[in-house]
Parts: sequence; C-alpha cells; structure tokens
Amino acid sequence: MTRNMHPVPNPDPRRSGALPRIARFFVALLLAALATLPPAQAETRAWLDRATVAVGEAVTLNIETDQPGVAPDYTPLQADFTLGEPYRSAGSGGDTLFGIALTPRRGGVVELPALRVGAESTAPQRLQVSAAPVPRGDVFVESRVDEASPYVQQSVGLTVRLYYATPLLSGELVQDAPDGASLQRIGDDVQSSREVNGRRYRVLERRYLLVPERSGELPLPPARFRGQGAGGFFEDFFGGSRELAAESAAQALQVRAQPDGAPQPWLPLRGLRLRYLSTPSQARAGEAVDVVVEAVAEGATAAQFPEIPAPQVAGAQVFAERAESTERFIDGSPQLTVVRRFSVVPLQAGALRVPGPRLDWWDTASGSARVAMLPELRLDVAAAGVAGDAGQAAVPAQVPPATGAPLSDAGAPAPMQPAARPWAWLALVFALLWLATLAWLLWSRRRPASGAVAMAGAVDAVRAGARPVVADLRRALDAGSFDDAVSLLRRMAAPEAADLDEVLARLDDPVQRDALQAMRRALWAGEGQPAAARAALRTAFRDGPRWRAAMPATVAPLPPLYPPR
Repeated sequence: MTRNMHPVPNPDPRRSGALPRIARFFVALLLAALATLPPAQAETRAWLDRATVAVGEAVTLNIETDQPGVAPDYTPLQADFTLGEPYRSAGSGGDTLFGIALTPRRGGVVELPALRVGAESTAPQRLQVSAAPVPRGDVFVESRVDEASPYVQQSVGLTVRLYYATPLLSGELVQDAPDGASLQRIGDDVQSSREVNGRRYRVLERRYLLVPERSGELPLPPARFRGQGAGGFFEDFFGGSRELAAESAAQALQVRAQPDGAPQPWLPLRGLRLRYLSTPSQARAGEAVDVVVEAVAEGATAAQFPEIPAPQVAGAQVFAERAESTERFIDGSPQLTVVRRFSVVPLQAGALRVPGPRLDWWDTASGSARVAMLPELRLDVAAAGVAGDAGQAAVPAQVPPATGAPLSDAGAPAPMQPAARPWAWLALVFALLWLATLAWLLWSRRRPASGAVAMAGAVDAVRAGARPVVADLRRALDAGSFDDAVSLLRRMAAPEAADLDEVLARLDDPVQRDALQAMRRALWAGEGQPAAARAALRTAFRDGPRWRAAMPATVAPLPPLYPPR
C-alpha cells in the first residue's frame, strides 16, 4: 500500500494503464446492463370499487402493491366502517392485490385515511354514503346511476334493484331507454338478501350501460315491476294470488357537452392507467422481442376505447397483435382492461429507442384533459449471430488495447500479458453467466407462446367445423379467454348448444355448473377473483364436460286405433 502511494521511477506503461482501463470497461458494461432494465411501473395504490353507497351497503377497498411480503394496516378504518374478511391475490406483473369489504357506520361524506403498506402509504379516499332506501310494502324498486352529470358519450352505469319480502309467483322488471341515449343490459341478474329497517328482503339486481347522445337534461324513465306474489292464508286456501306493482323514483341526468379544445378522439373516463406487463432486457438484430402493454379504463367499454397505438421505432419493424379486452361491471360502474402485445424486430445492431404508448383522455371527475403515457425503452441491440451484449464484451477485438501494447501486422492484439490474464478469465466467466441467463429467458418466453399457438389452432379447428375434444378445452382454460372456453363447450355439446345458459342446463355435474356461474359472476358482477374462478374451472373440467343423459323416446302404450295400410 505504501509503495502505491508514492511515485515509482520508470513505470511500465503497459502495467500502469491496464487496471484502470479494465475497471472502466467493467463499469461501462455494468451501466449498459442497468440501462436495459425495464423501468419500474408498479406502485402502491388504492381505490374504491364505487364512489357512492347507501347506509348498510358494503363497498370494496382495493390495494395493489409491488412490495413483497407486506400487508395493509386496516386499523384506521375501524372508526367509520365495519370491516369484512380481508383477502389477497396475485396480480399481473408480480404485483399483489389486497381487498376488504367496508360497511359504513354513518351517512354523509366519509373520509378514508391513508393506510400504511410496508414502506409506502396509500392516498386518502372519499366515499359518499346516502340514506338507506325507504321500504314501501312487500315490494319496491330503486335505480341508481354512477354519474348524475355525465358528459356526452360517457358510459354511465345504471343499476336497478328489485326488493321483495314475499315469494314471487311471476313478474316482469322493465327499464325503458330514455330519449336521446342508448341503453344496453349488461351481464346476468344478481340475487342477494338484505335487511332494510328491520325487515329481510330478497334483492334482484340488474345492470345497464347508459350512453347519452346529446347534452342537456336527460329524464330517466322509472324502472317498473309488475307481478304476482304468493297470497296469505285465505288466498292460498281459495287458490288466489296477490297482484304486485312498484316503480322507482323519477330522476333526470344533466348531460354536459363536449368541452372546447378537448383531446380527440373524445374519450371521457373516470380513470386510465397504463403499465408494461413485459419488456425486453436485451435484443439481437433480426430477432423479435415482445413489449406487452396493459390499459385499465374506468368508465368505458371495448367499443368506446381506442387501440393502444403501436410504437414508431426508427431502425426496427413493429408487428402489433390484436388487443385482448375484458369488460367488467364492478358495483354499478363499467371497467375495461385491454392488453396488447407488440413484436419489435431490430434491423441492425446498436442503440434502439422504443417510444412508450400515449393516450389522451378527458378526466370526468376533475373536468380536465389528461395524458396517460409510459416511458420509452432503450435497448442495446447485438449484431446478428452474437449472443447478447455479454457476448460482445467477451470478443477481444472490441476491447481497446492497453497503451503501448504491440500489434501484429494484421492489426490483431498481441498475446495477452501475464498480468492481464486474471481479468480475461473474469470477463469470460461473466460472459458465460450472461449467456446462460439469456438462454433461460428465451426458453421461458417461448413456453407461453407455444400455448397461444396451440390455443389459436384449437379455435381455428372449431371454426372449421371439427368437433373439439377435451385437450382443446384444457388449452382454452389455460391460455384462452372465457368466451373461447364457452364456445368450445357449446360445440362439444350434441347437438350444439345455443349459448352459455343452454350449456348450464345440459351439464349434469353441479360442480361444473357452479364453476361456470362463478366465472361469469367474477367477470360481470365483480364477485370474486377471475384468477380463482379460472382455477376452479380448470379443476372442474379436467376430465371434460359431463352432460345429462338424453331423454329416451316416449313409447306409445297402445297400438294405433287405425294402423297405416
């Protein structure tokens, strides 16, 4: 150490410059590797599944975080809410999703404080708690919209609930479309029970999607119920029944016009989130790498949402796959999740910049223009035939020679000096480890791709008219959508089923019927987790569907009176 702190006469130029240059080389190599890492997109965030509830109704608080091994502290909520059983599930991209049902103890505006989650905290939330519905006899109807002052072409969730305290023999619940707006029924009816002012009611909940087409006042026709209920003792004794009728209170929406200077295409939303689900860590010229983007839009449907734009990359070709969308109706509000995959093929070696996606939208809550965007990705592209950046670092021709090192006539470096050999071995070991990591990444990335190709082949076979088999159904449940699985089940029925309801009616196994119903409720009613419902579907249909036995043909007990001649 003392000798290195003082000048040494007649230094060897090759030894004095070798160590600093090699150190600088490894520092540059480490920085290049860090530059290829994808930017951190996830963060701890919290949101309520709806902004308005009535006293006695439960609301779900969702918390998503990318911190491993942590859990939210719900203690600050106990003062204003009755807490349900908390749950957790694994989200996409390695995140963890927590949820808990909250029942407000009082009406008015209730503030949810920030909650501690590991080393981070959630943002405070606000909930509007209205008065409980006033019961009017044995049956009454209420209707609610998730936005009383929407913009033109904004998706509005309309929920109609029928409360009945007496058994119903028959009935019809009708919601007419208002003039100047489109109305579409979403999902299936959801049944539950609830106590209102000390009396137990059965509740039938029906959901609609309302889209105003012009600004101004929009009167909403009341929802009407007409039916027959089971009578009392004398009605039952004499075979009578009671006529029942009810309708919801009249209400009107104040539709706001599209603001001047609003971003186009016009996209009014309550919220929009973008994030990368998959980003490449390295690339090679002529070979495709995948970039997967997810968009979650609150207050939109697939028909309203624009395509996630494909990036324009200089020095590369980009192939965009068709987006996969999932529509959900969470406690009165529509929510859309869109996932789109882009394959980027670099044309040459060098630095490559992949711009992040950008979507302009209008925030209906704040009444302002917003932009959702992701940062650009920077890739170091290796030349064709070179196995990644580490391979380039191990090529001696790319390492600058030490000052004063002799060169041969052909310009190649002379044999390495003994003092530099340990560094060469370290560089070689580092390169081999990098190559092994690259091979594992490529192998793991190709595994789901083969499943997607198999799923596409199964769907194509179904469309071509071939009857699907159990293996096709398993692939659909592993890599396809719920619609793909339902389509295969319809084709597997003999004769072919018309829709999911007919599939449910013809299945003989109650476990399989329950699994399909649970998946449908998770997607459309927001009840349960889609991931858990998909796992239950895989288990229930592992050995294929179990259909009811065909009804035997009815045999006439007596021969015909006049036999045919």
